[in-house]
Amino acid sequence: MTPKSTIDREHILHFLKTKSSRPLSLKEISGSLKIQKTGVRTLKKILRSLTDSGDIYRTRSGCYGPADKMNLVTGGFEAHRDGYGFVIRDKSGERDIFIPPRRTMGAMSGDRVVARIESPVKMEGSIIRVLERGQKKIIGQLCREKNIFYVRPKRKNIPFYILVAPKNRGKAKSGDTVAVEITSFPTASSPPEGRILKILPDVTEPRYETELIIEEYSLPRRFPPQVLSEVRALAESGKSRTRIDCRNLPTVTIDGESAKDFDDAISIRRTDSGYILHVHIADVGHYIPWDSALDIEARRRGTSVYFPGSVIPMLPEKLSNNLCSLIPGQDRLTFSIEMHFDGEGHITKRDFYPAVIHSNERMTYTSVKKILTDNDPDERRKYDYLIESFEIMEELCEILRKKRIKRGSLDFDLPEPEVLLDIQGKPEAIVRAERNVAHMIIEEFMITANEAVASHLEEKGVPSLYRVHEKPDNAKIEELKPIFNSFGLNVKKSGPGVFHSILKQAKGTVEESLLNILLLRSLKQAKYFTENIGHFGLASKCYTHFTSPIRRYPDLVVHRILRDSLGKDKLPDRTVGYLEKILPEIAVHSSKTERTAVEAEREIISAMKAWFMKDKVGDEYTGIVTNITSQGLKIQLRDFFVEGFLHVSSMSDDYYRFDEKNYRLTGLRRKKSFAVGKEVNVRIERVDIEERSILLGLV
Repeated sequence: MTPKSTIDREHILHFLKTKSSRPLSLKEISGSLKIQKTGVRTLKKILRSLTDSGDIYRTRSGCYGPADKMNLVTGGFEAHRDGYGFVIRDKSGERDIFIPPRRTMGAMSGDRVVARIESPVKMEGSIIRVLERGQKKIIGQLCREKNIFYVRPKRKNIPFYILVAPKNRGKAKSGDTVAVEITSFPTASSPPEGRILKILPDVTEPRYETELIIEEYSLPRRFPPQVLSEVRALAESGKSRTRIDCRNLPTVTIDGESAKDFDDAISIRRTDSGYILHVHIADVGHYIPWDSALDIEARRRGTSVYFPGSVIPMLPEKLSNNLCSLIPGQDRLTFSIEMHFDGEGHITKRDFYPAVIHSNERMTYTSVKKILTDNDPDERRKYDYLIESFEIMEELCEILRKKRIKRGSLDFDLPEPEVLLDIQGKPEAIVRAERNVAHMIIEEFMITANEAVASHLEEKGVPSLYRVHEKPDNAKIEELKPIFNSFGLNVKKSGPGVFHSILKQAKGTVEESLLNILLLRSLKQAKYFTENIGHFGLASKCYTHFTSPIRRYPDLVVHRILRDSLGKDKLPDRTVGYLEKILPEIAVHSSKTERTAVEAEREIISAMKAWFMKDKVGDEYTGIVTNITSQGLKIQLRDFFVEGFLHVSSMSDDYYRFDEKNYRLTGLRRKKSFAVGKEVNVRIERVDIEERSILLGLV
């Protein structure tokens, strides 16, 4: 019999990629590798595993070949409400594949698929197999048409209904909002079928929106009993002999007013040659070992999800808000990064070590702004013993920020909405989230710390996770050129440098926000990856996530890898083997949970905006046109940080046509035109709580 090592997964894949010139049958593969009868069963399992993962493809005739040799790609499918979608490739650096509506083979958003490239020039293809389903539960409204019941999905990127047989309907009736489990997934010729899991309460108050979105995105609410059992057994750890004692350093945390989990703290001082900055990060890994119940649950969740007034944490509260949180006035365990800078912001020395700290103050962004920007006498008096530290922070931050922008880092200035709730949980205001000098200080110091850790691990040559951001696709920039030129911007080249040119030219103009959004949409999504391919947005050669282990699982993983590599030339072979096996899976899953969290957080903001405007139907406001499509105008209201949509069907004074070349909406008869930045008087015509949208009419 052939030795077991010659018929393992890696060996079979390597053989098919390098030794075969065409797809081979099971018999041909076993014959070429001289696998005896007793080993054929193992070979079948390996081929099935490689087929399930998308590394190889089984043809209709039963032959096997590498996916990339057969013009096939694997990746995640992102669907659009109009039926088409894109396959985001697993392999970095490759263009997304456009999938027309009739070639999706019933794939849904979040599915992992195999696609065949039909047109390499247009990067257009067809899905030929769904490897893994991303959604098994859908939220929607149960509808009835004659004797047929179906669920109309609430999420706009699901372009079909789910049929429900009478036996699977339970007590649900037409009009109910329900959670439906898909029992039969869609195909090219048949719709999906499902079973009603439960009837959800009507959303009669804003607080129910959060519950609905948690259900809609299948976010985990409760921690399993085994996890809670492990948490109860945890106790505070005092100073350890193996830790550096940093309790004498003046140390602060700087967070938002409502923050409860403090996972980073800062100490700083000026030296004759420059600065010494300590970035202290909560030592979550001290409390959570690999593959414990806590670890597995944190890995499954991937990230904390933040809603207005609440959070679905990655870790139980005892850890996130207590043991791991860098609470002021208490000794806390950290993994600290000590960085020495010269006067120009270059790191001259860096060190990483487990430490114990004693935070002096829990500062807020607002308080630090009052001290540094407003020169508020009361605030400066209250924190007089820390004034010098804050001023040094601002000084170093400015040096690091200028250095980062100079190297090519993109500086998008997009305003973010913040929902303010009243005591009953109803939105009482939607405001522009402030981004002041204190935000910039934390941002710069965390970026620098993450880069220091990433470059250290890469130099060590140990397996790790990196936060990567690929260069943009030139084809997407080419598509946007007419829009940029319509605004009078001088856009000639299509390389990465065009981003800096546009950002610089648009700065301070009325079109700045729209152009920033268009540029962001043309960029690929940042993700976690096991290879360092750099971070385009930050213009960073080497970047990772290390600074938020309380709320992001990849950070916790990087903590463990860094700890294991301290004081060693190389990691043990057993550790390397374990990491090489588990890290790719963690990278893919963490990227997926991050996208889910972002979508859920975006949905709740849209819902809260709709509820805030619900009682303002009929009111008139002044707004600014922020985007234009053939369907109508997106308008930002001046009085609130809320957008509404003015559909062309509501513009009854003329027939309007979208002038794509000049990027404006123009009336055919009166020649009245609407461009980005134009001031418009509008009326709130309708607020659709179900659709989470605000519809406008012209005054």
